[in-house]
Amino acid sequence: MSKTIRNQNEILKKLNIEKLNPMQEEATYAIHSSNEIILLSPTGTGKTLAFLLPIIAELDENCNEIQTLILVPTRELAIQIESVVREMGSGFKANAVYGGRSGSKEKIELKHRPAILIGTPGRVADHIRRQRFTTEHITTLVLDEFDKSLEIGFEKEMREIILELTEVKKKILTSATKGVEIPDFVKLKNPNEIDFSDDGIPKLEVKIVVSPDKDKLETLVKILSNIGNTPGIIFCNFKDTIQYVGEFLDKEGIRYGTYYGGMEQQDREHTLLKFRNGSHKLIIATDIAARGIDIPELKYIIHYQLPVKEKEFIHRNGRTARMNTEGTAYILTWKNDNLPEYISNIEEVKFEYKPIPKSPQWVTLHINGGRKDKISKGDIAGLFFKQAKLNKDEIGIIELKQDAVYVAVHKNKADFIINKLNNTRIKKKKVRISVI
Repeated sequence: MSKTIRNQNEILKKLNIEKLNPMQEEATYAIHSSNEIILLSPTGTGKTLAFLLPIIAELDENCNEIQTLILVPTRELAIQIESVVREMGSGFKANAVYGGRSGSKEKIELKHRPAILIGTPGRVADHIRRQRFTTEHITTLVLDEFDKSLEIGFEKEMREIILELTEVKKKILTSATKGVEIPDFVKLKNPNEIDFSDDGIPKLEVKIVVSPDKDKLETLVKILSNIGNTPGIIFCNFKDTIQYVGEFLDKEGIRYGTYYGGMEQQDREHTLLKFRNGSHKLIIATDIAARGIDIPELKYIIHYQLPVKEKEFIHRNGRTARMNTEGTAYILTWKNDNLPEYISNIEEVKFEYKPIPKSPQWVTLHINGGRKDKISKGDIAGLFFKQAKLNKDEIGIIELKQDAVYVAVHKNKADFIINKLNNTRIKKKKVRISVI
């Protein structure tokens, strides 16, 4: 193993974080001093770092088996936590396992044991059944967004996994929701509850926009034209609605990405990548985008359709007004709609048409080589600056993955870069470049 880093200040420096927020400070202390912790805090407040810092500090660098298991409800959250562990640069290995990718590839990855395994309950249970790793050294269990895992039907697998974890000494449960019942099979005896669930909520504004038309599409465009080129999410209840709304936005020349359960995993990841680097400023999504995805802070979200349950309404709104920033949730309703009981005393606002904002100036390039090929962000930047002669304002965010690199470039330069650099050799790898 490479040099391990346990010092919190060193890790925060690598992450460019000056200091922990109050929730993270209290949670870190509690996890060090208690064996059963329930951490309640809104989406986007930094719960992942709050539990990873003390976990990494307590790992045994002489153990070559999995020591910590983190169960998550979604693939996206698994990928996000794995990425955070890598960015922390502690020297401890982490792997994410989840449905929608090759189980045989994961089998190969697990032969070189990570210290931290992150995964969805279904895929983790499958690996345990196939005896892909031993559970004898797993002493810490994290159930991240545990209520969401239960909601989407993972109770059986979670029960099965916990029964196999006979050596667990520390249990950490996290949620963005207060008052969720802890299932008996977790076997908590006297948990220490860290409750920051109400932190920052007053900075969220909720407003109603009434549409004269049942389809609400013209009014939706009015909202978007007034908000301008600010990143946001339009929430719908169904995939068919996403396609219907998307077709209308296409006609209006508004660029967007989509995000829903029926999409291929790679397409979902590409949507988030392009959103993070500014290739599009808008996502049309179902409730799976309400939590557990890695995107920047949003100034607004729009409820094109309202969810049935208030809990999902709260989680959607949690995508904005995060980390003590301000944000607005717009409820778009037809004039004859009956609003659910959880909506009351909300200010109505009206919008007039404004010119549609210009579409983003960035597109995303995919390069088929990554961390496993010893390629770095510096290699990519050097290639684009030196060989393609790009200026600094023509290249945007670079995201480095295990087997790929994604680069935001000015849309007027994309074809030139591909023609100039396709099949170029980086390190020892000949790479192909394409637009996604």
